[in-house]
Amino acid sequence: MRNPEAIVGDPEQVEALAGALLGPDLEPIVDLVITADDEGYEARAVDGRVRFTRTDDGHGWTFTETLVEGRNPLGDQATDRFVGLAAEQANPWPSRAENAYPHAYEMVAQIFDHPAAPDVVTLHTPAHNWEDHGGERGEHGSMSTIQARAPFILGGAGVRRQGLVPRSCKLVDVAPTVLALMGADPHPDGVGLNGRPRADALLRRQDGEALRDLIDPDAEPPEFVVGFLFDGCNPNVLHDAIAAGEAPNVARLLELGVGFEHGAFSSLPTVTLANHTSILTGAHPGHHGILNNAWFDRGRGEQVITNSPATWAWSMATLSSEVETVYQAVKRTWPDAITLAANEPCDTGADLGTFVLMRDGQMPEHPPKAEDLPFATDRFVRPEKKYATSSRVDHIGMEMAVGVWGDGYQGTAHPIPKFTWVNFSLTDAAFHLGGPWSEVARASIHDTDARLGQVLDAVERRGVFDRTAFFLVADHGMEESNPAVTGDWGDALRATGVPFRDEAYMWIYAGID
Repeated sequence: MRNPEAIVGDPEQVEALAGALLGPDLEPIVDLVITADDEGYEARAVDGRVRFTRTDDGHGWTFTETLVEGRNPLGDQATDRFVGLAAEQANPWPSRAENAYPHAYEMVAQIFDHPAAPDVVTLHTPAHNWEDHGGERGEHGSMSTIQARAPFILGGAGVRRQGLVPRSCKLVDVAPTVLALMGADPHPDGVGLNGRPRADALLRRQDGEALRDLIDPDAEPPEFVVGFLFDGCNPNVLHDAIAAGEAPNVARLLELGVGFEHGAFSSLPTVTLANHTSILTGAHPGHHGILNNAWFDRGRGEQVITNSPATWAWSMATLSSEVETVYQAVKRTWPDAITLAANEPCDTGADLGTFVLMRDGQMPEHPPKAEDLPFATDRFVRPEKKYATSSRVDHIGMEMAVGVWGDGYQGTAHPIPKFTWVNFSLTDAAFHLGGPWSEVARASIHDTDARLGQVLDAVERRGVFDRTAFFLVADHGMEESNPAVTGDWGDALRATGVPFRDEAYMWIYAGID
């Protein structure tokens, strides 16, 4: 059930590569091996496999298992596994049998809808430290529970105050929920998850659902919405920091509305730009066209890299014309509104933004030296280069948002943005660096919370706080890896004699090198 336009590898070569990844020597580092063909989808682990198909069901899909041998590696799709920091820390590096893979069948199926999907998807075990590929103490990329789970908090005008509730959603639910809260118009040609017409779709392609029970039916819709992304932030750690008083501004947002204790689950692959784009389009990577941080396009015969400082400004070049961003949806309903994308590569349709400026030949205001920044923990910002760099980047985004909401940015005053999006990257850098349970990770939450607070203050100074809704998400989770579990599957693949490309150290294409 691959995209019929896909150029795929020879089946025998694909099978040789997939089989090599399931060798006993690779068991500590290979969690799942996933393939697709004209008949359906297959997920394999060392102790079992499952084949399944999909059929259209309304605007979604129904999945049918056609073969199970041994343990079904995707059989446990619980969304409430390892909730809370204590539960997570008590279960480090969970085994395949202990782990869960939320929404796994949907996550597998959507990837192979893209014509440039790989022949083999290889997912790392929770313990694997990708030492030979720049591995760090905190890791993500898999669709297992901790790596896929992101936070979701929605508060402010028009939101029912429920506090922290024991439930979950998907990141593709965020955009339709925000648009429903705002009172946006349905798209006249909107389609659902399976590509069939959907009359209530609030985006051109809506793979998720609008969570309308979060909206107060007796309240006026917000006039403005401000969204924040804490890149790579583990929600168990975030909620623990809130409880400890280390994130008072995020706590304020939670007090104004609702937070999902079980999180919001990211789409496969659980990596940065694929899921930034899923949040802002309501579509999975296999549908919106930002397939991974890097992949190979056989049709063009070239590698595509999106999540790089060299490509951020132009990373939406492969965004599908069949999707719509939140910025575009807002303009469709409110043509005179303006939208802001601070520090966000997924900015198609935004009027203002960091990369909008760069594409116009302008540069954002230069930040202070890292050690001179406000809201930067001195003990980490001085010795740690990644912490320092990300702190400066986040300062740029904060200054842009505060300026646009205030007296002006780079000498130009602006109307209040109907929709504002601010991407903070420090949490990702710090959680990678020390792991999610580290002091540097907690410091990054504290620093980012302070920057978020500056934006909240700017909204208050503008006199519209009570008419504004806010939300906070991340693009994926982050899991503590085991420094003792290293290794590389490259030698096993090369031993097959099959030429291959391994993009983003998980996306394998057979027959090319």
